[in-house]
Amino acid sequence: MKISRLLIFVFLIAPYFLLAQTKEILFSIDNHPYYTDEFIRVYNKNLDLVKDDSQKDLEKYLDLFVGYKLKVEKANKLGLQNGTNYQNELKSYRNQLSKNYLNDSKVTNELVREAYDRMQQEVRASHILVLVDEGASAEDTLKAYNKIIDIKRRLDAGEDFVKVAQQFSEDPSVKENNGDLGYFSAFRMVYPFENAAYKTNVGQASKPFRTRFGYHIVKVVDKRVNRGEVSVAHIMILKQGEAAQQEKALATINDIYKKIQQGESFESLAQQFSEDKSSAPKGGVLQRFGSGQLSSEEFENVAFDLKTPNQISAPFESQFGWHIVKLIEKHPVRSYDEMKAELEDKIKRDERSLLITNSLAKKVRSKYSFTKDAKLIAKIKGTVNDEFYSQTWVVPEKAKELNGVVLTINKDKKVTGAIFLDFIASKQKSNIKTKPVSKLVDELFEKFVDEQMIAYYNDNLENEFPEFKNVMDEYRDGLLLFDLMEKEIWNRAKNDTIGLNDFFKNNIKNYQWKKRYSVDILSSTDVKVIEKAQKFLKKGKSLEYIKEQLNKDGKINVMSKSGMYEEDYDVLPQFNGLSKGVTSIVSKDKYYFVVNVTDEKPAGAKELSECKGKVISDYQQYLENHWVDELKKEFTININKEVFSKVKNQLNN
Repeated sequence: MKISRLLIFVFLIAPYFLLAQTKEILFSIDNHPYYTDEFIRVYNKNLDLVKDDSQKDLEKYLDLFVGYKLKVEKANKLGLQNGTNYQNELKSYRNQLSKNYLNDSKVTNELVREAYDRMQQEVRASHILVLVDEGASAEDTLKAYNKIIDIKRRLDAGEDFVKVAQQFSEDPSVKENNGDLGYFSAFRMVYPFENAAYKTNVGQASKPFRTRFGYHIVKVVDKRVNRGEVSVAHIMILKQGEAAQQEKALATINDIYKKIQQGESFESLAQQFSEDKSSAPKGGVLQRFGSGQLSSEEFENVAFDLKTPNQISAPFESQFGWHIVKLIEKHPVRSYDEMKAELEDKIKRDERSLLITNSLAKKVRSKYSFTKDAKLIAKIKGTVNDEFYSQTWVVPEKAKELNGVVLTINKDKKVTGAIFLDFIASKQKSNIKTKPVSKLVDELFEKFVDEQMIAYYNDNLENEFPEFKNVMDEYRDGLLLFDLMEKEIWNRAKNDTIGLNDFFKNNIKNYQWKKRYSVDILSSTDVKVIEKAQKFLKKGKSLEYIKEQLNKDGKINVMSKSGMYEEDYDVLPQFNGLSKGVTSIVSKDKYYFVVNVTDEKPAGAKELSECKGKVISDYQQYLENHWVDELKKEFTININKEVFSKVKNQLNN
């Protein structure tokens, strides 16, 4: 039968690495050498995992290992390693495995801990924004910087933050909120803004800082313990324009509240009357939320003020209308261990990820050498123009002089100018504004170097980390072996009708029925109930009738099961000399049983249709056992007995 690719062979279970002190050729298959270090590593890795002590015998283990490698050789001989599905799956697995190595774990762990610590608090802050693009010209950047510095001077001189925000902030929402952003926690704001908010004391304004939106000053109004998240349902009546309509809406929400107090279903009333069309069909249920995630602070505060599940608020007003809220569940901030994986994932999608990438880039730049062709870069600069900024620039025809080697990494990886040109083109959608074009190309080349260096590092993980190479080798062999087994064994066992029938007939002794009985088995914990059931059976009453008579007032006093069972099934051995008719009563494990035998069949051979799954499984095992013998004839195997003797001494000592 088919099994998971990773469980095909005991050699492929959970990595544990113990390398041999020496590396010699242990055996070869058609002149393909296999070395002692792999054999010793695999043996030690699986020593405590194999259940069959015979497999710990080194002679037998070597035979198993050779058989395993014979199958891999056969797979390669058939060209299975060239299959598209195989290549894609191997690539996918490598990509997943390499993520652990393309990550500065120290920086990542620091960011995860920082984010979790910040999530224990919620910050309420106001800000002033002076807009300026990330790639703005030096002139525009300086103009924005001077403006934010002037604003900071005003604040330091004692001017009111709200008034200054109303006068100078370029955040469009300032007219409505006076720069007040409400409460928020980690990951709710861009990372530089979050940093400033958490590092500034309550009542103070930060120094000017820059995000991708421009320059900011943030004033921290309050900090409080994180309230976590909450799940609620609500009923909403929308605000209307005229006073009379608003009075009608208020009267409606009050009437609904009275109905709830009278005991009517909140969910039913939400479905009938709530004017929030997205939640009404679900009984008013909203997605769980935390502070700062909704547009209404009033709504959030009422929701979080509810204390116990199913508690319902009185009607209240928000900027959108009138609401009644029902608490479903409160979700406190989870533990660090519970959130660690989720926070790592958030960090990968957040601006924080740049810190990790930059750290890795710095690491590989110090690890590998690289050279660049300044003359070729200068020529490439000449092909890039201002169309880049409007995302209409097109890579020029690959002139021969532009397709030379622009970057060499570690003397063995050559990267052409054509690849750099394609990289430049791909960055147009990034909306980079750096000017002039020559400065833009220099900036992009540095990013290009980082990308290529990290790619080179990724390509060489097998050389850098022996454990990575070992896992990849095992997975590569495992995939091949799975495809080979499917082709040579599993599909053959299922589709070879003649071979399957012959195997079944030749091994019919393994597929025998014991004596069988067609029975109704009734059970109860009450002996008086089972006695009544026995009387009903003797009178020929049906199981339905018996249950109807004995299971009353919502209490189940008797259970039954029916079928054709072998003589040693479950409780049947408790009855002496089973025969047609109703048995006596027996007890087992605090239960009382009575059986009605309606038919019996003698012991005998099974039909293939009655045990086909088991026969196919056995036939597969038969084919596999004989298959290795066939492979030993197909390939030439040479085992170095002297080297194996040294391996045995090493492992036994």
